[in-house]
This record gives sequence, C-alpha cells and structure tokens, in this order.
Amino acid sequence: MSFYLKLISLLIPILFGISFQSIAQSIDGRVTDSNTGEPLAGASILEVGTTNGTSTDADGEFSLRLRESGYEIQVSFIGYRTETVSFSESDSYLNIELTSQPVTAGEVFVNALRVDDSTPVAYSNISREEIDIRNTGQDIPMLVSTSPSVVSASDAGAGIGYTNMRIRGVDQARINVTVNGIPMNDSESHGVFWVNMPDFASSTQNIQIQRGVGTSTHGASAFGATMNLQSALMRPDAYGDVGLGVGAYGTQKATVQLGSGLMDNGWQVEGRLSKIESDGYIDRAESDLRSFYLSASRHGDRSLLKADVFSGQERTYQAWNGVPEPILENNPNQLENYITNLFIGPGEADRLRDNLDNRQFNEFTYEDQVDNYQQDHYQLHYSYRLTDNWTTNTSLHYTYGRGYFEQYRQSDDLETYNINPVEIGGETIEQSDLVRRRWLDNDFYGVIASSEYRRDKEWSLIVGGAYNEYDGDHFGEVIWAEFAGDSQPGDRYYDNTGFKTDFNVYGKLNYYFSSSFNTYIDLQYRAVTYRFLGLRIDGNSGEVNDLTQRDRISFFNPKAGIVYRFADGQRAFASLSVGGKEPTRRDYVESTEESRPDPERLYDYELGYHGDFGRYSLGLNLYYMLYKDQLITTGEVNDVGNTVRENVPDSYRTGIEIQLGARITDYLQWNGNMTFSRNKVNEYEYFLDDFDQGGQERFLFEDVDIAMSPAIIANSILTYRSGGFRTEWISKFVSRQYLDNTQTESRSIDPYWLNDLVIRYSWDSAPFVRSLTASLTVNNILNEKYVANGYTFGWISGNEQRHFNYYYPQAERHAMFNLNIGF
Repeated sequence: MSFYLKLISLLIPILFGISFQSIAQSIDGRVTDSNTGEPLAGASILEVGTTNGTSTDADGEFSLRLRESGYEIQVSFIGYRTETVSFSESDSYLNIELTSQPVTAGEVFVNALRVDDSTPVAYSNISREEIDIRNTGQDIPMLVSTSPSVVSASDAGAGIGYTNMRIRGVDQARINVTVNGIPMNDSESHGVFWVNMPDFASSTQNIQIQRGVGTSTHGASAFGATMNLQSALMRPDAYGDVGLGVGAYGTQKATVQLGSGLMDNGWQVEGRLSKIESDGYIDRAESDLRSFYLSASRHGDRSLLKADVFSGQERTYQAWNGVPEPILENNPNQLENYITNLFIGPGEADRLRDNLDNRQFNEFTYEDQVDNYQQDHYQLHYSYRLTDNWTTNTSLHYTYGRGYFEQYRQSDDLETYNINPVEIGGETIEQSDLVRRRWLDNDFYGVIASSEYRRDKEWSLIVGGAYNEYDGDHFGEVIWAEFAGDSQPGDRYYDNTGFKTDFNVYGKLNYYFSSSFNTYIDLQYRAVTYRFLGLRIDGNSGEVNDLTQRDRISFFNPKAGIVYRFADGQRAFASLSVGGKEPTRRDYVESTEESRPDPERLYDYELGYHGDFGRYSLGLNLYYMLYKDQLITTGEVNDVGNTVRENVPDSYRTGIEIQLGARITDYLQWNGNMTFSRNKVNEYEYFLDDFDQGGQERFLFEDVDIAMSPAIIANSILTYRSGGFRTEWISKFVSRQYLDNTQTESRSIDPYWLNDLVIRYSWDSAPFVRSLTASLTVNNILNEKYVANGYTFGWISGNEQRHFNYYYPQAERHAMFNLNIGF
C-alpha cells in the first residue's frame, strides 16, 4: 500500500461514519467545584443500580451511555460530597456542582506540576478508563503510543522488557517523568528504565503528557515532553481485583489488587502484586518481571497523609544489539561484507549465515546474558489545607536501586580487567574469553514542597521547589575467565562513584484579566552539581589519568503565555518557554574538562487552539523548538580518543499537531491525531575514522534531518460501544526515520503502518463477583513486518565508506487475552 493510501486510511472512519444515526440514550455533562467553578478532573460518574460508569476529563466533562432507564447518576470525588443527580429523558447535558468537604484529594500531590486549560501548554490526559483498556502487560511507552507525537519501540519486540519512546522525535533521556511529583529519570543517564517498573500501569490513576518544555517540574529538564503519573486508584469503596492474562510469545500476566476504601477513621489502604513473564519476539529475549505496590493514606479534616511503597524486580535476557541489516533483509552478499569488515570468526559467521531472513535473530547465545536489577521506591506525602483557598504539600522520597548486567566476552584484552598476561608453555597470553558483570548500586533521595493559593476567578499562585541527592556506585568484576591469571574472585576492574545534587525553586502565577482571558508566568531556577571520576591529560607526560572532578551548572528557565477562551469548550493559547539541560554521565566521564560539552538550551514557542463542539472536537498546535548547543553524536573523537556527543550550535524542531474527534452515533466514536514536522540540524559536521590514511575524515552537511525524528506521525482510534461490549480499531502511521544525522536513505527505517484490534466485554451481573471483564487484543493484526528503532556506525577502509546498520524488528501479528474479576 502506498504512502498516501496508508495515511488516508487513518481518516476513513470519520468519512464514512457521519451518516450513522443515534439509537441509545446517553447523557453528557460537566462537574465543577460549587465554590470556585473550577472543573473537577477525574470525578467518578456511576449510573445508579449498575456498574456502568466513567470519569471526567481535564475540563470536568463526561459522556455516559446509559444501560438502564432509571435516569439517575451518582457523582463522587474525593474531597467533595457525593451527589445523586436525577434527570429526564429530554435532558442531554447536566451542569453538576459538588460541594467541598474537609478531606483533601490525592490529586493535590501532582497539581503543582500539572496543567489545565488555563495553562498555555499543549497536553494530553490519559484516564483510568483508557489505561484499563490498553493495559495488557506491556510497558507504559506502549500504552501511551497513540498519544500525539509519540513513537514507541521495544528491544524484545513484543512491548515487554526494555521499551522506550520518543515524543516529537525527542528521546527518552530528554523526557521528564515523575510519579506523584517525584522524579523517575536516572540522575546520571537521564533515561527512564520502564522495565524496572513492571505493571505500574495497574496502579496508575491517570497520566498527563505535556509536549514541549511544559511547566516547571523536578528532575532533569524536559527537552521535548513531560510525563506525570499519579499512582493509587483511591477508590472510595472497598474492592478486590484479580487480573489474568495469556498471549503470544509465552506471555503470562497475573495481578492481584486489594483496597479497603475510605474507612470511617479516615484511613485507606491499597495494594497490588504482579507477575509478568514473556519469551519476547526476539530469540531468547525473555523477561521475568515482578512488582508490588502498597499505599496507605489518612484523611483528616484538612489534611491528607499518604505513604506509597512500590518495587520492581526484573531479569531480562539482553536484546540490546538488535538484528544486523543483512539478516533482516535476507541479503547474503551484504552479510559477507559484514563478516569480513567486522572481523567475525568462523563459528559465529556460520551462525549468521544459518540465520539469514530470521527477523527474531539474537546475537547473544550465552545462557546468562541477562540484566538483573531491582528498584524500590518509598514516598511520603503530606498535604494540609490552611484555608479553603490555600494548600501546602510536602513529599519525602527515597529510591534504592541495585543490580548488574552479565556478559560473555570473546577474546577481550586481559589488560582491560587489570589481569596480568598469563605465561603458558613459553607463550604469553594477553587475551581471554571471559564473563563479566557490571554493577550499579545507587541511592536517590530528597524533599519536594509546594504551596498553592487561589483567589477565586482572579489569580492563583504556586511556589515550590526541591532538593535531591543521588549517590551511585559503579563497579565491574570478572566472574569467570578462561585465563584468569593472578586475579581473584571479587576483584573489581573498575570502581567509581557519581554524586549529584539537584536543587530547584519555582513560582507559577496565573492571573485572570477576565473570565475569558488570563496570563501565565512560570519562573524556575535550577542548580546541579556533579562529582565523578573523570579523565585528565597530564601536561608534562601527555598521559591520560583518572581524577575526581566536580562540575556545577545553574539554569534560569522562564516560561510565559496567554490563554483566551472564546466560549465554553474553546480556547486558544500562545507561549514561550526556555529549558536548560546538563550533559549525561557518559558525556562527563569520557571527556576531559577541556573537551567537556556545554549544557543544552531550548527555546520553545507554542501556539494552540482547542474547540469542543458537542459531537465534534478539534485541536491544533503549532510549535517551534529552537535548540542551542544540542548534544548529538557526530563521530568525532575527542582529546582522549572517545567518541562522545558534541554540541551543535543551531538545530530546531517545528511542526503542527492536529487532534480530531467525532461522536458519530451514541455507539460509534472516532478520535485521531496527526503530527507533521520538520526536524533539522542547520549545519552538521560528520566524522568517520579513516583506516587507510589514519585520523578522521570530516564531512559537512547542511539542513539535514535530526536522527530518529519522523516527519509524520498519525493515529486513528475507531470505537464502538454498546452495553458491556466495546471494540476498538487502532491504526498508527510513522514516516521514515534516519539512523544518523546525514539524512541518508540507506541508513534509515522504512515508514510503517500498524493496526490493532481490541475486543472487550464487561458483565455487570456475573454471579458471585462484582464485575467481570474479558478482553482480546490482537496487535499488528495485518501482520506488518516493521522496524521501530535502530542504530548505525561505520568507517573508511579500502577508499570506501563502510556502514553497518542494526535494527529492532517488532512482533508480527500476536494476541493477548485478559480476564479481570472484581470483588
């Protein structure tokens, strides 16, 4: 199917579906605070006498198809009195006001970092209902893959294990992630390793994604997006849920959740245990994942005390290297070129030849080539409402992570591991096959605080800040070697630490000139210090030595914008935001102080519109993200012989994000989004090692695409619902992505078009249980053979450029069946 046909097919549901007629009774409405008029996002709407319900969106709005003819709904929200609302058959829209009661809602812990329609930010909210539908055991990057401008991928190919995502082409290390306001990004690499949080979606109430710089947050700065997850279901009534799942590639999932509901003494307790196993699409890329979540909260007259503990333990077979291009493309001539130029030995070469056209090929065969890691999170939150308009929040947190990845290495230099050469029969042996483990043992802890004051319909002010410390140990050991020399078990061939502090303070002011027009100002100061074992060049001998170094960087990140509301459900905004970001650990430790890269800066211009017209909705967002000193890989070798990222003076991302929605009938609904973008480096210096002449050869490119940044991303979701039955047809299109910044088609990922089918049925009156839901998800139902991620490297030899591409193929058609039982 051609590019254009694939793109047009995403819009077909809206074109043919408008002619359908309404059949069943439904009710729409909006839930607000009776005192302030502010919308209440996440309020529960339940049809009286049934388990049929929904929740309000960020605007406080909801739509509910009725199953009975009682014409009564129950509206509840923690911190407010529950109301039962009656209406007649002629009513189509309800304005519901809830009265505050002296209990603080769990949302207060994320309010300081989240945005609503009064904030000039492009954002998307993912509700609990959406999470439930898509939560089949895959990691969160796969769950949010239909959000605007998102592209997700999985190393193992089936969405379980190591997964990643990009938003507007921006990689995971530049996407700020928090849980209840607590930073999740690793302090040194800046990445988020979702494999350490298996099945966290089952304990997630909602997710907000802010695109662009977004509002001031904690942790590594957002250079493309911010994602905030709110944990704990916080259900008002006692419950028990059991979830069981089984699917392709040996996937199995089991989840048990229990909750006490809000008890008379003000306490509430919730917990979850999860186990997920998968063989993975890629050979041997199995995952064994275990996790738990425990939350206890105490509601006072004006306070909320909440403690969360959650942990994830993973054992994942490595599929990090991807699949060589000639194997994926079944190209024997190209494979011979790889074998010759990559100096692959006879045994491994034969194995590669035997696996031509094997999309599931894995280079690793050693039995314990695994990643083995556990991460424990402890969070303590306290909120106190000083007055009806003034709330303060404080959070303490501690994260303990430890584990290793194990690797079999063939013919490694013993010198690398501080092992002396071995003399055997007069022969000096300087290389050996061996097995090594590289360990991480780290602690991350800190305090976060905020205070919010609201003057009804006039202004609101949030001030806050945080201080966090990270203390990480990095060490490696050889656990087996064919020639171990004089080494002893437990010897460490490297041992160093990284210590980082991160302080920030911010103020956010929203001032209302009228009910239609407000302005927003957000000012943040952030200071980072980092102490690490780095490299220096001796001025006399020229030798490279290790030396403990320290760097301190400070950022001023202002943000400002305006919002104008034309009418109910319509708003426009404009904003300018500035973000700053420090280099990662690798940038520091593989350079000297002289060659160390500079911090990055981002100037983000956004202009947006959103309109809700009852049955239809439209959203448009224009963005221009101008980068100064963006860090990208150029291939250049620095003063100590390492290839690290270099600052590019000028680059940018610009595009338009379009969101469309149509409630075609009371049964049929369509939602879609499209992103059209240009992602360019103005001038790019590319370096290749020249093995013929020595040194490196420099190539200059102008106006080339930034790597892994597709120009088009489009999603379509067609939903049919009737009674307890729900089905969705989900389509996604991603255009070409280049593996490096040279915009060379031979080093790129082909466009792909995916389709998933979700079938779900819920029984309200199943015997012996509160609820019963069965769902079948068929991913990639049209069996597209596609790749979602990859990398490339190369050099010059024989007067030719030689490049080697590796890809991460994703699973072909596969299904997952889930059964959820509520008690």
